[in-house]
Amino acid sequence: MKRELSFAYESYDAAHPLPERDRLLVEAAERATEGSHAPYSHFKVGAAARLASGRIVSGSNIESEVFPSGLCAERTLLYHVQACHAGDAVEAVAIASDPSPRECYPCGACRQTLLDVERRQGSPIRIIMSGGGTATVVASAADLLPFTFKL
Repeated sequence: MKRELSFAYESYDAAHPLPERDRLLVEAAERATEGSHAPYSHFKVGAAARLASGRIVSGSNIESEVFPSGLCAERTLLYHVQACHAGDAVEAVAIASDPSPRECYPCGACRQTLLDVERRQGSPIRIIMSGGGTATVVASAADLLPFTFKL
């Protein structure tokens, strides 16, 4: 039996700019790239989250001498939120990179972690993937990983 899957997403560029709350979150993600430690890939990634309290927190990718071991910006951010801001739900996450010739999308492990957080907190996370002057936004991490791992 053939089935079809679709989802809605938002697309932004210079002609159709992001709403201010999202733009501010992208700017925080862009600033977070400055804290990246990426001596091997030279691809600095920053992520920023807006929490239910209104607080904005950020994280960046960290590479190790035992490359490719390291941690993506999204997971660095989400693990920090769980450790230091437990109970303050994540409303939105923005992702940015340096260099940023194109939009920065989360890897599979980060997509699963974003979905895990959504499940724990019982509410969706708006994901803003930015770069190259454009952004794509989905209303939930579930949109990025429709066939998800679940225990």
